[in-house]
Amino acid sequence: MSAPELDDPDLPLLHDRSYRVRSYRKSETEVLIRGRVTDVKPPGTFIPNDPKPMTIHDMVLDIVVKMPELVITEASLRMETHPHDHCTEVVDHYGKLVGLSIMRGFTHQVRELFGGPRGCTHSTALLQAMAPVAIQSVWAMMAPAQGETPVAMTVEGQRERLQFNRNTCHVWAEDGPMFELLDEGHLVPPPKWGLARMQELGMDPDDWYNRSPG
Repeated sequence: MSAPELDDPDLPLLHDRSYRVRSYRKSETEVLIRGRVTDVKPPGTFIPNDPKPMTIHDMVLDIVVKMPELVITEASLRMETHPHDHCTEVVDHYGKLVGLSIMRGFTHQVRELFGGPRGCTHSTALLQAMAPVAIQSVWAMMAPAQGETPVAMTVEGQRERLQFNRNTCHVWAEDGPMFELLDEGHLVPPPKWGLARMQELGMDPDDWYNRSPG
């Protein structure tokens, strides 16, 4: 099933904001998370008869996260497009991210350090979108490399790896259905999208536990 289309041809467009966040393996213990937020106004919004869309914000934020501690070791912000010269005065302030853990409490710390007049509204919103990508990258960092001998997943091994998910949402509540399965001695089933892809490839669903980190 394809993703729902954002465009609505029956209504006039007022604003287009996009977030793009990607992560890269920088080393065996470090992940580079690069995020970009872009705001675009449709043609003619500010200048009559202007035929082109206008980019009004374009900011790129890099953070390096140490694994498995999930602590930020490097941070840098670039403002490619911004409305005023004074906007860039806050760029160096984002260096205060270094030393923070992106585990629980990160959102509160970000608000304390960069909320309101202490930061850039758009860069801080981007930062909030980047933290979950670091968590997602943990699984990719733990996945066995191609050519490695698969190791069968055990209940205790899965429990240890899934601690990153504990209390992150209702599905992963510490007294919720997933940890209840583990407490009863059962493996958490593969995600629906994983089962669908394995079926598409003609693979045995049990092989998921030999290749997947979770």
